[in-house]
Amino acid sequence: MPITITQPRPVPRWSDRHAASTRPLVRRPAPDSDSDDDDDDDGGGVDIEGDVAMNMGYSNNDDNSNNNNYSKHASDIVTPGEVVTDDPQYMRGHGTYTVPTDDTTSIVSSLAGLITRTNKLISVRPLRARYTPEVGDLVVGRIVEVQTKRWRVDVGSTQLAGLPLSAINLPGGIQRRRTETDELAIRSFFAEGDLLVAEVQQIYPDGGAVLHTRSLKYGKLRNGVFLAVSGTGGGGGVVRSRRQVWTMEVGGAAAASAAKVDVVLGVNGYVWISKHVEVASLVGSGGGSGDGGAGPGAANTAAVGITNMEESVSQAVYSSQNDYIEVEVMREITRLRGVITALVEHGLRVDEDMVVRGYGEALDLARLSPEGEDDTYLGGAKGQQLAALLVAA
Repeated sequence: MPITITQPRPVPRWSDRHAASTRPLVRRPAPDSDSDDDDDDDGGGVDIEGDVAMNMGYSNNDDNSNNNNYSKHASDIVTPGEVVTDDPQYMRGHGTYTVPTDDTTSIVSSLAGLITRTNKLISVRPLRARYTPEVGDLVVGRIVEVQTKRWRVDVGSTQLAGLPLSAINLPGGIQRRRTETDELAIRSFFAEGDLLVAEVQQIYPDGGAVLHTRSLKYGKLRNGVFLAVSGTGGGGGVVRSRRQVWTMEVGGAAAASAAKVDVVLGVNGYVWISKHVEVASLVGSGGGSGDGGAGPGAANTAAVGITNMEESVSQAVYSSQNDYIEVEVMREITRLRGVITALVEHGLRVDEDMVVRGYGEALDLARLSPEGEDDTYLGGAKGQQLAALLVAA
């Protein structure tokens, strides 16, 4: 007697099983339940006929049950190999895959993260990830290698970024082609270990980034402190905002006068906080006086106009000599560093608004301390108090 082997029937989709039964698959938690799931019944947003909301756990037995067949909610954390949805109307995005040998249309997560839905496109955003460069991003990086015609820069990405010799300003603002003499003197511009702020100019197909510093607001960093926090990967950290670089006045009653501090928030999660140096001071001092530009050369700043300002300033942009920093300014730089660290530890975004408001709250908390404004500690309970004040504001 011949044996006939038939193909097994595919497992019915969740929506088919739901249509065949009005009984919920999972019991809905009671209103007074202490369950961690506080999601609304409508799943958020506008209900569109035929659009399946991304939420799993229970089904509705009301008139809108056809529009609320949940699969996964956007706030749920998925793990590698977990099915996100099996509805055929959705397309898979980053962080997901489909099984080629499977007859179903299941979209499976390939990493641990949060579900992100854009119309019909489903992707999974990792909880922690390295920085992914995008054209126009302002980044803070560190020189790790000097090559013949370029530098290799660590920007916190999966690959080292490249800074070509042709993508920087030459001393004196000279506009010419780079020669062998420039290649021999390449370490006079940037050396291993130097910090710089630059802009992403180009992205290679393999994900590598090309940087440039052809602007007065870019170049070598000095007179400050470096801080590495999480970037635009997940959780609290630096976010893309209207301004990534700004100057703010710091200092309270203990300071003789209101000092200024520059804050650079790199989109890649690298932060630089430094003493503010006026452009006129750089021009007058030539960048090497070490006194912040208060030398005799400051009298010549009147001869600098908008047409030759870049030529005069760029002579000092590659100097590695730090200026004198007052104790009060160093104290406020330390306080700002503590504010940014507290924001990251408590999962809050790091942008200009949060940093400025956090600095003001931190200064008020310090005035209540027995040490006064000299108290710059913002860890532990103080950090929690600062975060609570910012959230409540």
